[in-house]
Order: sequence, then C-alpha cells, then structure tokens
Amino acid sequence: MKSGADIAAGRFAHHGGRLCVARSLFPDVTQPWIDLSTGINPSSYPAPRASARERNRLPEPTDLAKLEAVAAAAFGVDDPARVIATGGTENVLRLLPYFLKTASAVIAGPTYGSHADAWTRAGLDTTIVADAELATRAAANTAMTVVSPNNPDGRVLSREQLLSLHGSLQANGGVLIVDEAFADLEPQLSVAGLAGTECAPRMIVLRSFGKFYGLAGVRLGFVIASTAIATRLRYLLGDWPVSADALRAGLAAYADEAWASRTRLRLHRAAQRLDRLLIAGGMTIVGGTSLYRLARAPNARARFTQLASQGILARPFEYNSTLLRFGLPLASNDWRRVANALKMQP
Repeated sequence: MKSGADIAAGRFAHHGGRLCVARSLFPDVTQPWIDLSTGINPSSYPAPRASARERNRLPEPTDLAKLEAVAAAAFGVDDPARVIATGGTENVLRLLPYFLKTASAVIAGPTYGSHADAWTRAGLDTTIVADAELATRAAANTAMTVVSPNNPDGRVLSREQLLSLHGSLQANGGVLIVDEAFADLEPQLSVAGLAGTECAPRMIVLRSFGKFYGLAGVRLGFVIASTAIATRLRYLLGDWPVSADALRAGLAAYADEAWASRTRLRLHRAAQRLDRLLIAGGMTIVGGTSLYRLARAPNARARFTQLASQGILARPFEYNSTLLRFGLPLASNDWRRVANALKMQP
C-alpha cells in the first residue's frame, strides 16, 4: 500500500510545476510557494515585448526570418534555412512521431517523460534504454531520441558518440533526435551545427528558449534539421508559428552574448551553492546541470512532502523513489527558506 507521501509525490512525477495542485494538497501553507520543481532560470532575461501595433497584426515573415537567422548564429548553424522557430519544443516533439513515420522509437533514459509519451501515444513500439544499449538499438526505421545534457541527471553524449549513432541509424533508414533543451548552459557540447548537414542528414536537434532565458511562458523553441525536413515542417507549422512577443524576446536575447556569458557564470555559482545546501541537508548529489540538481535520499518521498509542507516544491520521480530534483531559488529569502527547510527531518 502506498504511503501518503508516495501518493502526494505521484501527482508531480511526470512534469515539474503544477503549483495549483500543490496548493490544493497542502492548503495550510501560508508563505508564498517556492517552485524548485522545474529547470527554468529563475532570473529571466529582460526581454522587450512587442509593440501594440505588432500585437494588433499578424507577425511578418521577415521578422520570423530574422529570428531564425539570429538563433542560427547563436546555435552555431551556418544556414538559417535549417532552423525552424516553433511555439516551444513540446508541441514539436509531440508532432514528430506523425511527421517522421518511423516503425519504432528508442529513448535514451531515464529522461524527460514527454519523449516516450509522445511516441507511445502515437501507437509506436517505444523502448527506453540505457546509454550503453543505444548502439545495439539503431535498427531499421527507428527514431532514436537522446537528451543531452539530460534531464534530470545532466549526463552528456559526446559529439563522437552522437555521430556514431547517427551513422548507424542513417544506414538503417532511421533518424536521430537530439534534445538540447539545456545546451545553452554549455554551448560547446552542442551538435546543432551538424544537424541536417552532409555529415548528419538524418539528425534533428531541438532547442528550447524558455529554460536558459527564464521565459518558459513565452513559448519559443527551435528545430534544426536538413532543409528538406525543415521545408516540410514549416508547412505543417503554418505561416505564424510564434507570437509577436516571442519574436521580440528571441531577437533580443539571442543577440545578447554578454548576458548569456554572465548568466552561465552566475548559474554555475548558484548550482554550487545549492549543492552545499542539499549536502548539508543530508542528501547526495548524483547529477544535474547549472539549472537543476539531482539529489538522492533514502526517504526522498517523505522529504518531498516535508518540503511541500513548508511551501517548497521539488520534483519527485516515478521510476526512482530515492531521487528529488531541485531548481534554483531566486531571492535571498528563498535561499534562507530552502536552507532551513532542508535542515528539518521528516
């Protein structure tokens, strides 16, 4: 029989967020909630909004082209025609099973749950495998998805590993999808510049805007692929795939290299600070990125509930009841509250 802590944690095991559910389960929390359940930069980029005039009309194709060109430069992609702006990557990864029409899907896991969910709901035979098994799973007509850096443990596959997997998949009529939602943290690890080129024509890369820039609600993402795939995908997404506000935010943010450099350093320091708090609270760090830390505790489910009772939402996992993921606090008072709550034992 599941404990109360297991039942409560199970409500948050698929995605981060959902503060509305946390408030209903823990109605006696009087302090403002601190949501650490997502891997989103708590200090957002100061993006401009679209003007009243821009909001009043449909976005211009020229502005969309400019955004894709600026993003291409930021991603290290030499041809903007291979970069497709979307209303976030979640809708694209849900579309890919129908768009690619492969016979089966392989997901490197454990990882972000929407990938396996998307292929399974599309009716495909979907398997989650460890990294060590990927090379043997590059079978005929297979779509293989790798998240790098991975969510939630931050593990990374090297460029050489990804190119090797792509080569095997290409030879068998398959495709390699690389989700680089957190690649802005370590751009030197990205393979976006290779996707859709002669050396990796069957590689598709997904990039997220909202996580590193802290603007998840803007709903902006990108797909990098061959020009043939890009042309088909643009047709399916339609003439206005992103909003006027997303255009303005993306144009400003991707051109601001100074902000990105400062932010990488700041997030790295904040992650180190969070590690110290988690270790002092009796947890073991087992992975993560500069936007989230993955920690282990034998009583993680009870600790999830105890933290929630203090108005702090972490992220539990269905597949491993000893793990919790923590995003970064923002304000000084948030850091103090987290430090104090971690000292408490359930």
